[in-house]
Amino acid sequence: MLFDIPWAIVDLETTGGHIGRDRITEIGLIMLDGDQLRRYQTLVNPLQPIPPFIENMTGISNEMVQAQPPFADIAAELLPMLQGRLLLAHNVRFDYGFLRNEFRRVGLRLQSATLCTVKLSRRLYPQHFKHNLDSIIQRHGLQLPDRHRAMADAEALLLFLQSAMAELGEEAVQLAISQVLAQPDLPPGVDAALVDDLPDLPGVYTIWGEEGAALYVGRASNVRGKVVSQLAQDGKYGKDPSIQRPIRRIECQETVGDLGAHLLEQRLLRELQPFYNHRSRLANDLCSIQLDHGQGEFMRPAIVYADQLDFSRTADLYGLFRSPKEARKVLAEIANGNGLCQSVLGVEALTSRKGVGCAGISSGRCRGACIGKEGAPQHNMRLMQALARIKVKPWPFPAPVAVVETDEVTGVAVEHVFDRWCYLGSRATGEQALAGTPSFDIDTYKLLDAYLKKPAEGSSLRLLG
Repeated sequence: MLFDIPWAIVDLETTGGHIGRDRITEIGLIMLDGDQLRRYQTLVNPLQPIPPFIENMTGISNEMVQAQPPFADIAAELLPMLQGRLLLAHNVRFDYGFLRNEFRRVGLRLQSATLCTVKLSRRLYPQHFKHNLDSIIQRHGLQLPDRHRAMADAEALLLFLQSAMAELGEEAVQLAISQVLAQPDLPPGVDAALVDDLPDLPGVYTIWGEEGAALYVGRASNVRGKVVSQLAQDGKYGKDPSIQRPIRRIECQETVGDLGAHLLEQRLLRELQPFYNHRSRLANDLCSIQLDHGQGEFMRPAIVYADQLDFSRTADLYGLFRSPKEARKVLAEIANGNGLCQSVLGVEALTSRKGVGCAGISSGRCRGACIGKEGAPQHNMRLMQALARIKVKPWPFPAPVAVVETDEVTGVAVEHVFDRWCYLGSRATGEQALAGTPSFDIDTYKLLDAYLKKPAEGSSLRLLG
């Protein structure tokens, strides 16, 4: 007997991999209570179209699920089969997250321990590199009629456990299971209750420390999964810092779309200045570069600041920088890469010795504008060509715009309103105009510019006024 508590193998088929937007199309469940084994399987109407790619992979078509019950109709029957059991699945966070979300939508809560059979396979067979289900099926010679169907994949995991016990012995499999279960999802000192109520949905989360100090702000397509992984530092979210300070609470704000999550994250970073967010701790003295167009003379770049000049209404700005140091560094790089004189650009001071020129003369990086070997027209032309690549774009619309993000399932729509690259705020569709004060921000400019180049799926742009 592998476990001393009831357990179940579960596998789901879904309309896609987005844990908040996609829905379950099929459930396969194998329940084991001691020596008693029961199976449960059903198709589920996802109440949304199944994409052709998913249909081709699973064989589950829109016609097959049209007359099947939606999840809400089977939730009350299904919950007792899962609640309190140890749930086994291949990449269990995916299946468990989808199930928790579906139950949550109908006002029910699923709470169960989990065991990932990917981790178990790695523990049992460390000599192998691949541990996806196809590799396990091939490696153990498992015979299955319908790969990528929920019950068939659940049966594959049961056969995998049986094969491992036959090959390695039940005691070795039990030891590996206990070792995987013993690996903490959270580090010592972090209360599991802090993450239990976090949603397996897209959103922005804030980790708070002692005395109301914000430690970290992050966003995720699956908040609970990312927080657990980040705190456990299991490598999946390795770019996020390890939180070494005591954690008192974790808050989450759900978002409809990716743009809304970015905007909310940026606002919280500016407002809270969390300790572990390195980007939020950088200097943010927003500045840009303007050129002095003196006729017949060398153009002189000047650093201008957003607190003195309205960047949203100023033309001919080159680059957006968080500090004057960053602006001067970019000017130096432009000079070195284009044969421009750093002393003419004001990046370095010119030596007092007549005819010596700047430091770039001896290295060949300067073509001699500082000692009269190159005239202003040639120097100015190369400077303008180089700066053109970082020119701040003019506002491309005659009025404010709203980027509308819509939840494809619930139909809830949110409008994010912008004017001259300034974010004015967000509102539900149909609400009154926002009273926000325009404020030009480097992160908002970059975010909206990227969105306009490649609009996100499920969003639209609407001209206001």
